[in-house]
Order: sequence, then C-alpha cells, then structure tokens
Amino acid sequence: MKRHDDYVALAKKGGVDLYFIGDSITDGWHGGGKVVWEKEFGGWKPGNFGIGGDQTQHVLWRLKNGELDGVSPKVFVIMIGTNNLGRHTNEEIAAANAAIVKELQAKAPQAKILLLGVFPRGKEAANPNRPRIKEINAALAKMDDGKNVKYLDFGQKFLAQDGTLPADVMPDALHPNEKGYQIWADAIKPVLTEWLGAQATK
Repeated sequence: MKRHDDYVALAKKGGVDLYFIGDSITDGWHGGGKVVWEKEFGGWKPGNFGIGGDQTQHVLWRLKNGELDGVSPKVFVIMIGTNNLGRHTNEEIAAANAAIVKELQAKAPQAKILLLGVFPRGKEAANPNRPRIKEINAALAKMDDGKNVKYLDFGQKFLAQDGTLPADVMPDALHPNEKGYQIWADAIKPVLTEWLGAQATK
C-alpha cells in the first residue's frame, strides 16, 4: 500500500506522458533497468507504476483507486499477467487485461495504449508455462484495434535459437537484467517514437 500511495502522489503531480504499468518486471526499470530507462525513455517524461508481485486484479484496483488521478498520459505501456499463471485460467488472464485496457480508455481516452505480450518464463523451451503464455498472448493480440490500442509481442527476442531463456538476459528465467531491459527498450522505441515524436533533449 505504501507503493500504491507513492504512485497516487506521483500521478497527482502530473507531468507523465509515458506511463508504464505492471508487476515486478516493470518495477525492475527502477533497478536493473534504471540506466536503460533514463537513456532510452528519459526525454519522454516517463513514469514507472510497476509493483513487484502484482497480478492483473491488483493493477486494475490501483488504476481505479487513484493512480490515474491528476495525470494525463499520452501513452500507456502495459505488461501484466505472469503472476496470475498459478491460480487463474488463460481466459481469465486475458479478460483481466481487457478490463485494464477498458479502464485506461475510460480514464484517459486521449491516450494510446501499447499492450505487450506476456514475456516468456522458465529456462527450458518445454516449460509448461510457455504454451499457456502463447495462448494468452494470442487472446491479447485480438485487442489491437489498429487505432489507439496496439499489441506487441517480442518475447522471441529474449530467447536463444533453441528456445531456452539465457541467463545473461534473464538470470532467474523471469526477470530481465540490464541486457534484457535493453532488448525491451529497443523493441518498443519505434512505436513510442511514432506516437510521441523525438525525445526532448535535456
């Protein structure tokens, strides 16, 4: 709740054009991805609203309870759902993502939404979560409306040719390190540049 309260205060300050929301993987832009964040997104007035451990329902609650009040982002970047795999169905996870998109559209109809596919997890290509994530992402892809909601899946960029998840990209086979965050930034920057224009120089 302390993190949530801090994010409510951050939103009330305004001045966030690029709004990231998610779980520990997004929260990691504060940590292992910090250098990449500043270098790649710093000129776009970014705000990181990720909280470790969050599931889709937690993100939805946060958005309904102050983390959108006072802020008018131009772009949202969403990536959430991996923490739901243990207790929710693929359909429930996709439906929750749809509810999050709907909430963002209701609170910030002017904004563009970049909905990211759930990242691969588990070291081995045969990890049982891999086909589930593929199915979830197929459902998320259908939310791309060709206008204000764009779906983007670049999970393959994290993987080795044999489908394994290299330790030099995600040491625990779930959370990116600095190299992994650079892959993420490189994958989304073309879309952000199209939507936000060139970054302001400091």
